[in-house]
Amino acid sequence: MSTVAQNKRVTADQYYLNIAREVAGRATCLRRKFGAVIVKAKQIVSTGYNGAPRGTVNCSDVGFCLRNELGAKKGEHYEWCRSVHGEANAIIHASRFDTIGSTLYLVGLDAVTGEIVRDAEPCRMCKRMIINAGIEEVVVQSGQDEIARFKVSDWIDNNLGEYELVDGKMRPVRPDGY
Repeated sequence: MSTVAQNKRVTADQYYLNIAREVAGRATCLRRKFGAVIVKAKQIVSTGYNGAPRGTVNCSDVGFCLRNELGAKKGEHYEWCRSVHGEANAIIHASRFDTIGSTLYLVGLDAVTGEIVRDAEPCRMCKRMIINAGIEEVVVQSGQDEIARFKVSDWIDNNLGEYELVDGKMRPVRPDGY
């Protein structure tokens, strides 16, 4: 039963996540469909979904995904992907003035089943863009009734998990899959 049918008002987080889910419906990726909504002061600043760069052929139009063909695992080999990520597109379409102090809402859907991508979060490159855009928090639909929250300051404080302090010096961390 929907929250509307129960006469309950949907939360602000779920409202924006529902919009992000609709935005994901425009995605052209054959693996995952992501929608992003940037919100500041209870106003939508920008939206974005993943797809090929403007004016170029979408994977959904040609029915071919290089990452699928080459067996790329989740989180690996984004350099093989034609798509600009939803978070990146939302940031590109907004001014930094409007993104400073904002919240980014993100929903990922499996392109085949339409199910919510569990444990989704922005990739390493998108995290870097989110930091530079001045976004403070990322809220992700991580299951049907589950929401994950990421404080961007935590990514900054731990150097995105890319470096660790060893014997008084910063050393790169090589994550699994890279």
